Amino acid sequence: MIDLKNLTIEKAHESLKNGEFTCRELAEEYLKVIKEKNSEINAYLEVFNDVLSQADVAQKKFADGNVTKMTGIPIAIKDNILFQGHIASAGSKILGNYIATYNSTVVKKLKDAGAVIIGRTNMDEFAMGVSTENSAYGVTKNPHDTKRVPGGSSGGSTASIAMNGALVALGSDTGGSCRQPASFCGVVGLKPTYGSVSRNGLIAMGSSLDVIGPIGKNVSDVEIVLNLIKGKDEMDSTSISPDFYKKKLVTKPVIGIPRAFIKEGVDARVLLNFKETISKLKSIGYEVRDIELPYAKYAVPAYYVVTPAEISANLARLDGMRYGYVGEGKDLKEVYKKSRGEGFGKEVRRRILLGTYVLSHGYHDAYYNKANAVRGLIINDYKKAFEKVDLVLTPTTTGPAFKIGEKINDPVKMYLEDIFTGPANMAGLPAISIPSGFVEEEGKKLPLGIQFMAPHGREDLLFEVGKEFEKIKNKE
Repeated sequence: MIDLKNLTIEKAHESLKNGEFTCRELAEEYLKVIKEKNSEINAYLEVFNDVLSQADVAQKKFADGNVTKMTGIPIAIKDNILFQGHIASAGSKILGNYIATYNSTVVKKLKDAGAVIIGRTNMDEFAMGVSTENSAYGVTKNPHDTKRVPGGSSGGSTASIAMNGALVALGSDTGGSCRQPASFCGVVGLKPTYGSVSRNGLIAMGSSLDVIGPIGKNVSDVEIVLNLIKGKDEMDSTSISPDFYKKKLVTKPVIGIPRAFIKEGVDARVLLNFKETISKLKSIGYEVRDIELPYAKYAVPAYYVVTPAEISANLARLDGMRYGYVGEGKDLKEVYKKSRGEGFGKEVRRRILLGTYVLSHGYHDAYYNKANAVRGLIINDYKKAFEKVDLVLTPTTTGPAFKIGEKINDPVKMYLEDIFTGPANMAGLPAISIPSGFVEEEGKKLPLGIQFMAPHGREDLLFEVGKEFEKIKNKE
């Protein structure tokens, strides 16, 4: 019996090398868990039928000695990441029968390394949401309390880790979609620097904000996956090489706290947990300074102008003509109308309409250009802050996971879930959410998370401090 709960990539790699178990046996253990738990959790939309054959291919690599740390490691991928020959629906009815004709760059890298891709995970439709309630294929539930959401939009990926249905997973992060669900599910979620991971083969939501990120049970696992998938890609003109940004020498990172930004609408228990986190970091020698981020509070309203505009442009090509859901009609206009009206869910239609409006004649300057100007002010905020400190620390979310159905009919409450995570996307900065404790509600222990943000290209600082913080938590 393999101890999946305490398994890490390093431990699995050593066990596979030493012959303690095979790649097939490891994959079978995860498949057992999925069979037992997925019908209730709904983390996976599909478990691929070639999992064991992938594991056998990985085992041959061990026989040949041609292995990486990811060889034989079971990984889940979000339903908006293309895997050739497999469905990628982005959680939408309109792409329900779309089969990927090529591998995304990240999947190609995983396959070349010998990773075992278990299946595709549930998500908010086209990554639009913070609860995975907007999927066309049913709600994903939080493994810590099945009455609650797992967060979103990468809720299926984070739930797959939390229920021990994969060792690591890939999500995508446009406004917090790896970090917010990681906080709700008690796992680690990373949003890398914009452009550091290729978007080739990622179904686009907001092209200037989207980035694929790893999700795992600990910081080291997330670091290993990032090191494999990052890098410049000629298939993505926005991708950058790892040494794109100049990095100053940092011996012991100084941590900045934007206290004025953290007060509004935050659960008292989250504030207490955050205060305790600061004390723990100080106890192991980290200097903590107060900083100002005056424009960070405008990240959410600016985000919800910029992102719908990009959504409107990106989803314009989905009309039911070449693949996906096709609505019946007497003429082309009616076919388009029914395909999009019935194929897209409520939240997607809302954002397309909003985005089309802010890009329309007479409103482009008033809304879209103004939001981009605010984005520039937010970027400048962080630029100034990082002249004084090396990292910025906030809670990941304003509270623990909320109940399924609690906020679904209030878009503004939903959108405010991005208040701490959204600025990193607007500024293109790397950020990581790490489990920081629990609160108890109705007899269930619900996870909380903290978020570290770093300058462009400084994921190394996030990993350094993240591992130190994990050590403190593990001693408790």
